Amino acid sequence: MGKITGFMEFDRKDEAYAPVEERIKNYKEFTKPLKEAELKDQGARCMDCGIPFCHSGCPLGNLIPDFNDAVYRGKWEQAAEILHSTNNFPEFTGRLCPAPCEESCVLGINEDPVSIENIEKNIVETAFKNGWVKPEIPVKRTDKKVAVVGSGPAGLAAAQQLNRAGHHVTVFERDEKPGGLLRYGIPDFKMEKNIIDRRLDIMEQEGIEFKTGIHVGVDVTAEQLQQDYDSIVLCGGATVRRNLPIPGSDAKGVVQAMDFLPQSNRKVDGMPYQGEEISAKGKKVIVIGGGDTGSDCIGTSIRQGAISVTNFEIMPKGSTARPEGQPWPFWPMRLRTSSSHKEGAERVFSISTKRFNTDKDGNLKSLVTAEVEWVKQPGQRPVLKEVEGTEKEWECDLVLLALGFTGSETTMADQLHLEMDTRTNIKASAADYKTNVPGVFVAGDQRRGQSLIVWAISEGRQAAHYVDQYLMGKSDLPLKGEGDLPRV
Repeated sequence: MGKITGFMEFDRKDEAYAPVEERIKNYKEFTKPLKEAELKDQGARCMDCGIPFCHSGCPLGNLIPDFNDAVYRGKWEQAAEILHSTNNFPEFTGRLCPAPCEESCVLGINEDPVSIENIEKNIVETAFKNGWVKPEIPVKRTDKKVAVVGSGPAGLAAAQQLNRAGHHVTVFERDEKPGGLLRYGIPDFKMEKNIIDRRLDIMEQEGIEFKTGIHVGVDVTAEQLQQDYDSIVLCGGATVRRNLPIPGSDAKGVVQAMDFLPQSNRKVDGMPYQGEEISAKGKKVIVIGGGDTGSDCIGTSIRQGAISVTNFEIMPKGSTARPEGQPWPFWPMRLRTSSSHKEGAERVFSISTKRFNTDKDGNLKSLVTAEVEWVKQPGQRPVLKEVEGTEKEWECDLVLLALGFTGSETTMADQLHLEMDTRTNIKASAADYKTNVPGVFVAGDQRRGQSLIVWAISEGRQAAHYVDQYLMGKSDLPLKGEGDLPRV
């Protein structure tokens, strides 16, 4: 496996970032790639570990030791073939994935794990640069038509796999451009949108049709899709935002993150947007929510010219080490500090917002918080308790709610009479992704709830296999762990 002693000879090395004062002046990506020789050394760190737990840590089952070995040996085209055999869009995951594979890396037990995500990103960028990523047009077409609803990572993965099986695939997207949250939720400084567009161009050349600006369930009914297509794959995501039901939550200046971020992305792209402008310029901003969406709000607010940005998290401050009860190779709930956090945000943990205060015109002027603690009782779930005497008022002009999502929209589910689970996700087993309505499948966040991009791609690929099987009686499309024919 590569250089047997590589993990003892080379330390982990990650991409550098442009200086904060430089990168916050624009919305472009700001990482500085490693040199090829350095990347080979990083590939050489992959151990001959016997059982590569990174395979199971990755929701896609990527063949990580294989492409690491190819990078170490300088066989970049081979590395790209291996990577694309299990992952349709490594340019997305190589930038945006939290890398559960690295947390399950055997080397990570007592050393820094292999820099898998960065290697993945460089493999796919090398492939694009050298023209190895080419349209794969099916040799033979079936007479089956499939409608994919939603053009996020799950929908795109399902569409590409089904097109490879020879079916006629149409992707419906209610926004004016495909991409879903990749385009409208992820800021450009994390992934510039030309990264999406170059992949979409290849998919269109492969024969996939994209119909944008069409809200399925409104502009086109479910009954129409059932009449026009042999199968439907729902990949609409979990888009129902979680609210904060406290006094003053309707104040002008209390804004959902997924109103703020899409509008910002549209402005960066020169696209029109609806409603009043939401801007952090010259404002004291508080972001409520400590996840990736909250981090994206922080970086965007700083670039828009906020006076200050404060981030509230209801959970206690975590440790950078693995917590007790979360041993390797499981995903640990560590303290994670993003590049946006390092751009000038204050982070406050174990804090809960109690109410928003407004002026006479209903404009937000401050909020009131209290410190909280999680009380544990034997055999019971921890209970949130307010710490007496800790109330504090915070002056602010803009509050961004980055509290996650509670489930999927139900328009299509209602029209198709689909069963839902208790979390308002469309009910379908991961065994075959079938809903209770024949010919209708569901994948991604709309089935499993809010999750990772890498999981969405995995679900799209898995669902495509079962859709193909439903249409043809069998399927040669790979399932997780089986890999695919080498292709770029």
